[in-house]
Amino acid sequence: MGAEYRGRFAPSPTGPLHTGSLVAALASWLDARAHQGRWLVRIEDVDTQRCVPGADHLILEQLAQCGLVPDEPPVYQSKRGDLYQQALDSLIARGLAYPCACTRLDIARALAASGQARERHGELVYPGTCRGGLHGRPARAWRLDTQAHAPVSWQDRLLGPQSQDVAHEVGDFVLKRADGLWAYQLAVVVDDAAQGITDIVRGEDLADNTARQILLERALGLPLPRYLHTPLVLGANGEKLSKQNGAQALDTGEPLTLLRQAGAVLGLPWLASAATTQDWLQQAVPLWAERLKIKR
Repeated sequence: MGAEYRGRFAPSPTGPLHTGSLVAALASWLDARAHQGRWLVRIEDVDTQRCVPGADHLILEQLAQCGLVPDEPPVYQSKRGDLYQQALDSLIARGLAYPCACTRLDIARALAASGQARERHGELVYPGTCRGGLHGRPARAWRLDTQAHAPVSWQDRLLGPQSQDVAHEVGDFVLKRADGLWAYQLAVVVDDAAQGITDIVRGEDLADNTARQILLERALGLPLPRYLHTPLVLGANGEKLSKQNGAQALDTGEPLTLLRQAGAVLGLPWLASAATTQDWLQQAVPLWAERLKIKR
């Protein structure tokens, strides 16, 4: 790449890392090292209501015990509200964002009345009720107007060609929530640009967010990073392994075993000859580069 590669792992401090989150961390670290780039950690604590005190320090300790140490001090989203407000103000000033008075019940009723009641990944597709004004109701949230945008297409480095019609499949999505907290989509886009992130490597469950983030990047005049979405670790019920799905906290007593297991999910060999975590990581980097066809 022309610019220096800058990647990141961005955990939410809602608890310790588990197997699935280590896979995402390892993939982003390997990709950065394969490109001779820098690897950052961003603590995504913008949703303060879900954060667990001390989880951020525990996550950083778990990463370090597995040999994954960021090249710069971690950044915390909870301290970056001014940047998010500036971005929202810019969108509002250009008529690209608008206030919304709707509750989830309002949205469900509006969809039902139009015969379009359906859920998308558990979320209701916003029908644009407040796009033409609040009609005397108090504003609760702010949304991005997606109606003028064509379907978004992008090339995922692992999944291949991707496309999504955000206006039809998602609707005008939230930028600032009714509880006053910043929405993930806006925060992550602003932070990636501010930190100069060139490549986003994360779990496949987040691929669905990509089109929304590309729309925001374009609306804000920000650079478009490259995207790579990795395979997921599944729980016993076949769903994504998560804290809500019985995921156990990583036991970092045997970090080499953890790296081998995470690497296997990513399609890397066991590397039985590696005697330490650093040995394993050193051997894994060129194998990742070969798998992703990265020129070193």
